[in-house]
Amino acid sequence: MNPVSSNPDVLAEALTLIGVPACVCDSAGRVLAANAELAALLETDPREQPLSAFIAPHVRAEASAAVKAACGGDLSVPRNYADICLQAESGRHIHAGMALKPLPAGMTPAGVTVVFHELSEVPHEQRALGKALAEQKAILDNAPVGVLFTKDEIMLSCNPRLAEMFGYRREQITGRPAVEVFPSPEVYAEFGREAGPVLGQGRAFEKNEFQFRKHDGSLFWCRVRASTVDQEHNEGGTIWILEDVTRSRQNQMEVEALMTNASICILYTRNRLITRYNRGFSEMFGYEGKEGLGLPGRALYPSDDAYARLGVLASPLLSVGRPFQTEVEMRRKDGNTFWAQLIAYVVNPEDPTQGTIWIIEDRAEHKRAEESLRNALLENQAILDSAVLGISVCENGRNLRCNAKMEELFGYAPGEMNNMSVQAFYPDLDEWAKARRDTGRDFAAGHVSSAEYQLVRKDGSRFWARLSGRPFDPTQPRGRSVWLVDDVTARREAAETVRRARDELEVRVLERTAELAGANAMLQAEIVERRQAEARVHHMAYHDSLTGLPNRALLADRLDRAMLAAQRSSRRLAVMFIDLDRFKTINDSLGHMTGDQLLKEVANRLCASVRASDTVARLGGDEFVVLVPGLGEVGESNRVAEKIIEALAAPFPLEGRMLHISPSIGICIYPDDGQDVATLMRNADSAMYHAKAAGRNNYQFFTQKMNLAAAHHFELESSLRSALALQQFELHFQPIMDIRTRHLHAMEVLLRWRRPGHGLVGPDQFIPIMEENGLIVPVGEWVIRRACEQNMEWLRQGLQPVPLAINLSPRQFMHRGLVASIRRILEETGIDPALIEFEITETAVMQHGEQTLEILGQINAMGIRLSIDDFGTGYSSLAYLKRFPVRKIKIDRAFIKDLEESTEDRAIVAAIIALSDSLQLSVVAEGVETEAQFGLLQRQGCQHAQGYLFSRPVPCAEAQHLLQGRAE
Repeated sequence: MNPVSSNPDVLAEALTLIGVPACVCDSAGRVLAANAELAALLETDPREQPLSAFIAPHVRAEASAAVKAACGGDLSVPRNYADICLQAESGRHIHAGMALKPLPAGMTPAGVTVVFHELSEVPHEQRALGKALAEQKAILDNAPVGVLFTKDEIMLSCNPRLAEMFGYRREQITGRPAVEVFPSPEVYAEFGREAGPVLGQGRAFEKNEFQFRKHDGSLFWCRVRASTVDQEHNEGGTIWILEDVTRSRQNQMEVEALMTNASICILYTRNRLITRYNRGFSEMFGYEGKEGLGLPGRALYPSDDAYARLGVLASPLLSVGRPFQTEVEMRRKDGNTFWAQLIAYVVNPEDPTQGTIWIIEDRAEHKRAEESLRNALLENQAILDSAVLGISVCENGRNLRCNAKMEELFGYAPGEMNNMSVQAFYPDLDEWAKARRDTGRDFAAGHVSSAEYQLVRKDGSRFWARLSGRPFDPTQPRGRSVWLVDDVTARREAAETVRRARDELEVRVLERTAELAGANAMLQAEIVERRQAEARVHHMAYHDSLTGLPNRALLADRLDRAMLAAQRSSRRLAVMFIDLDRFKTINDSLGHMTGDQLLKEVANRLCASVRASDTVARLGGDEFVVLVPGLGEVGESNRVAEKIIEALAAPFPLEGRMLHISPSIGICIYPDDGQDVATLMRNADSAMYHAKAAGRNNYQFFTQKMNLAAAHHFELESSLRSALALQQFELHFQPIMDIRTRHLHAMEVLLRWRRPGHGLVGPDQFIPIMEENGLIVPVGEWVIRRACEQNMEWLRQGLQPVPLAINLSPRQFMHRGLVASIRRILEETGIDPALIEFEITETAVMQHGEQTLEILGQINAMGIRLSIDDFGTGYSSLAYLKRFPVRKIKIDRAFIKDLEESTEDRAIVAAIIALSDSLQLSVVAEGVETEAQFGLLQRQGCQHAQGYLFSRPVPCAEAQHLLQGRAE
């Protein structure tokens, strides 16, 4: 685009056409050109002098700043000043209005046109002209149509509506070739061939519909009107008026809505009667044609009081010629009311009785937009508060505000981090200074600053975090910035573990290479190492990984032995079920690390409170069991329980805090309260809950009154005996996903009981009962048959079934007719055995070694795959595990639940995966609920995963949708 020179002579000639005092100033406020009207008004020629010299001192600074800002295109500065004071050469002050308009884009040097409206001495015709110019400018800036000025095929300026229509900012339009707003250069050329001859003859060009292209590439339709500025020579450029008619092409209703929202209402009143109005008034208030002429102003307001209040507010200003602006409720012709913004000023400030101009804008949409904005801000705040990353806004080295995750990462209470120095989050000044240097360098280069640093929590503990930050305004790298903080401690620990493992592997390779000559010694060392590994796995299988206490499996073994000894000695033994009161509060408020340390201290005190011959075991969470054998009388257990309560009463000093914990203890006595492990544990658990109900921090002995649940148990058992015949059972399916591809690999079959009057009953409520009374055998056979039939039904529907994993209960597994019933079902349904998998719990597999091996061999010979369920919770023998024909191991959800926080669980899972790899077994992780757990399992080499992260157990119809999605 070629710049247009703003020659003073040309500008002066243009100013002569205005007819009111006017001048053109450059960016420094110096007058380049002025017309005779201004020279007469100022009593001197102002050219080559600063305009500020002719403005009264009390308004000089404000007016000069406005001129410079308008010259620079600053839209935030007002362009019209109703009250300015000029100072003539004689010193006389002249009351005037001032309007500013920047010179068209492309003119050099840049400048601004200044038009003065003398309010005290100019002729009535010039005041009317000034008023009309002001009205035209207001209409142009608020017009519902786009107005564009072009010259030499370049777009030089436009009104806000045109920029909005094309999806640009106003400043983006300036200087662009006109061809950019057309669908293609060919369309642009065709348009020029049509419009050029018309405009060249000095006639107005109109086209009802034409398609243009927006900034984002989308097309829309406009009505086009154009005329040349210089109709004789056609050298002054072209004014284009574009009206968006896209929606009118869709339906008339949308057009009306658009016109209503885009129009501005202007009306004139005199003696409180409406004398003139524009179409915007008709559309806004519902008056057709000239129907509203002569109406009293009161007709536009909902009540006399509202009209009177407006008069009280407006009259003092309008009577002295000052503009008035407010928001008020108005009434349409149909009686409906709406909120509007009123702007009013008198036609003649010297004679307010000549009438008033009112500009009315419908504010209903603005108010709704404000409400939507407030709602959006609240929604954004909710999103920030629930974000999984810490988010912080910083300025001048201080944290202005942050989200809840940020406060959680650093251990601060809500709002406590606001306005804190960011330096407090770093370990020392050197780290803080390094971070500032790195950030300053990245921001200055216009890059996002991203790095990992060690940060400090409120309690002094340190953690590694990845910080990613960017300035709000890239041009102000030292200004306000936003930061994302992600705790990467676990990832770094995992990377460090991998590095150490790699280093250890390299050392081992070197050692083995150097020891080739001593192959026999190396073999012996491997045997020792294998035995140690087996010993470690054995210890892990029978002991709690956190406290080192016996786990449930070892406790059951010792309880069995203690019952045999009690029978021989005719003495009693006590089982004490201990639950820590309100431990969850400490764990949630102070964190898992503090909770784990507290559990270790509790374990130490429990061990110190009992005899060496007693057993202290941890079942998981905050549940402990103390086995006290060799009791002569029941009262001896009272003293043990009191010692435990006394031992735990003393505070626990941890991390600078004094923590208090108390136990609720349930006691049952063998043989009085039970004859087997399950009964004793169940009754002790019932007594413990009774102790909690009795106020906590006490012990209670089991009584038969606590066993009221037996009646419920009997009722369930009675209903279960007829459930199969009444077809009350149904199958649900939970997908097992391939971790590498995240595609469906298999589905586990889960039994559900839809009990009439009770809804869907979970398996944990009725499976144990069926195990006890033997119903599990026929129901289990029904589950196998129904699963095979369902898979064949899916196959007939053209779907591609996946293997179905069916659980075999311990009692069902040891039933004599199991193998025969499986073979019969395969023959009757015709299913491919490869589409069936059986899952047997680790405990069931290990109970009867050789017999188990025989049954598994027969099932495997049919072509059915076998897997061990809940691996890690029982007591697997590596010798048997190598001999069993199993293909898959399922890691129990207990080791997955705390995988993100517990290094012990990660170590156990890694050991199980390594063991499975060495035995060429695939691994399924149960209970995967988070992406973080999924990522850890993926990095450790686990092949398959199952859990709520992918899907809950679903009915048959929804399982079919999963298969259909797999086929697609």
